[in-house]
Amino acid sequence: MTKATVSASIVRGLAVFAEGKGADPAALYLDAGLDPASLEDGDTRIPLARYQALMRAAQAATGEPALGLLYGEAIDMADVSLVGLIMNASATMGEAFAQMQRFGALAVELESAPGQPRFELAERSSQLWMTDTRPAPNDFPELTEAAFARLVCGPRRFLPAPHVLEVHVTHPAPSYRAEYTRIFKCPVTFSADWNAMRLAPGLTSWPVAQQPAYVFGILTERADALLQDLAAARTLRSQVEAKLLARLHTGDITGDAIAAALGISRQTLFRRLKTEGTSFKLVLDDLRRRMALDYLGARKTSVNETAYLVGFSDAPAFSRAFKRWTGKSPKAVRAEARSAQTVA
Repeated sequence: MTKATVSASIVRGLAVFAEGKGADPAALYLDAGLDPASLEDGDTRIPLARYQALMRAAQAATGEPALGLLYGEAIDMADVSLVGLIMNASATMGEAFAQMQRFGALAVELESAPGQPRFELAERSSQLWMTDTRPAPNDFPELTEAAFARLVCGPRRFLPAPHVLEVHVTHPAPSYRAEYTRIFKCPVTFSADWNAMRLAPGLTSWPVAQQPAYVFGILTERADALLQDLAAARTLRSQVEAKLLARLHTGDITGDAIAAALGISRQTLFRRLKTEGTSFKLVLDDLRRRMALDYLGARKTSVNETAYLVGFSDAPAFSRAFKRWTGKSPKAVRAEARSAQTVA
């Protein structure tokens, strides 16, 4: 399982939208336990729970219970997510949907198997439906509202005819039911057995191409890189390395210490690393090696200082380990770096 996250750009977009309705963003961030600085990079991952807290704080501050629905209606996905830009640059609606499946985790990553798309196409009674497979959707129905409103209102701006013919949601009808009628302009069923939208026949072949074709290539290349970053963040190894980096210089880098920092048992830590094809010793060794090479190669520190920074209590022990890693002594590598810098 991976923790559910949302991109910082979507979180920041909600705060800006709420500000337009009279809310104070600083107060919203405080209520939601968010640091505004963490939202400056739109690709940063924010826990979904924090986004939910921001939504609830914004609803209270604006007095608008339909805020999630209105946010989805007013803000195009292309304004808050790379995924929306890629969809708008797709040739057809079918391709746009395929890209949403491929890159959707960049917008919202669910607590599910890595790579499993949130939205899927399904046939029911010879009709084509787009389904939202998010688990426990009624815990945060505003997420469903915002997503469905965007998927309806965004394409409506350029498609030649209505593309969503019917909407089903699992949550009960809210007090602002009239807003559903106004926004979706089609029948809406509440307390349904799924979250889904019935699509117009032949929709997948309808043209999109709101951006030039070359833009599509540029955007998907960037999105692929972000997906790789996201996948790396899901591995236990990357989490272990993050904990180790903060502790290397303290020497408190035992399996017990790192397991405790991650909130799991030592046995679980070792077992899960084994399923990733590695071990705690190998992760620690490789991290120390890389950090030592970085310090010495850039001549940032002396051999003794490097030994301390990568978690060794004395320089001789570090030198033995370093020679095992690289076949060279730390002094030799530092001298080579000095020589290369002189030549340059």
